[in-house]
Amino acid sequence: MAAITIDDVASLAGVSIKTVSRVLNHEPHVRAATRERVLAAVDSLKYRPNVSARALAGSRSYLMALFFDNPSPGYVHQIETGAMGACRNSGYYLIVEEMLESGVELERRVAAFNSTVRMDGVILPPPLCDRTELLAALDAEKVPYVRIAPTTHLDRAPYVFMDDRQAAYEMTTYLQSLGHRDIAFIAGPPDHTAAARRLEGFRDAMEQAGLPVGPDRVQNGAFSFLSGAECGELLLTAADRPSAIFAGNDDMALGVMAVANRLHIDIPGTVTLAGFDDSPGAQVVWPQLTTVRQPVADMAREATELLIAAGRGDVGPKARRLDFEIIVRQSSGPPAR
Repeated sequence: MAAITIDDVASLAGVSIKTVSRVLNHEPHVRAATRERVLAAVDSLKYRPNVSARALAGSRSYLMALFFDNPSPGYVHQIETGAMGACRNSGYYLIVEEMLESGVELERRVAAFNSTVRMDGVILPPPLCDRTELLAALDAEKVPYVRIAPTTHLDRAPYVFMDDRQAAYEMTTYLQSLGHRDIAFIAGPPDHTAAARRLEGFRDAMEQAGLPVGPDRVQNGAFSFLSGAECGELLLTAADRPSAIFAGNDDMALGVMAVANRLHIDIPGTVTLAGFDDSPGAQVVWPQLTTVRQPVADMAREATELLIAAGRGDVGPKARRLDFEIIVRQSSGPPAR
């Protein structure tokens, strides 16, 4: 049986091959009735477009890449989910690559990857979004990219962001509203821009409330469960342990919770605990974790849609800002008396 081609779809729908292509590529300015007729013909014939053939016929490969370098599996999973959803809706495919190289090795890796895959665009979540050498390598390859939550060179490329500093500020003021005055913060990696913003927001709120932050009240983690457990051990076993701990992401907060359980320290009866992200783990532990819900998947979806629209020649906004939400659950309460 001969393979079904785009010519067969065009013939059955009574339209041109170009119109079928525009519908399959999710391009705008196709009348609704025409789009429905083409899609009905596609379903009737069980036509499946060949990605390689589409790439040869035009200037696009229909392949998007997601580069990441983030130790939090929950965060990366949400980024992948959002990007994959946007690609699926527009007939693209997503390739996910971990980028750990630096300097010349990074430049070579990007060049080799692009020559093999020929990417239509790259999504760059933090901390890669602020790696100037990576941006330069993509510029040299003439590969468009969209950044998620960057802090530097904001005029360099489109980006999607959330106000991490304000979110951390509001979570800290929420803990203060419960009566907490001795609050510790577990920061993420120093080279991670979102981590730095969250620490700034915490310090802003403490300073505004006139509350001192001793050197032992800020611990440096790595956005991982293990680093959260290590910092939690230091804070929870101290003679003057804080009444509340705010971790810069949920993975580290869950590490603190594991240590508290081992030491038989009640949360929130003895120590209040808060996180950041609203990862799936925040909802399945007990007590469920009070946290900042950042729209990670939505930011990845928006970033991918910006890239796809740019590939079609649609000029959209340079930056898109998404909102956060303070999620109050059972891990937070007033200080122990």
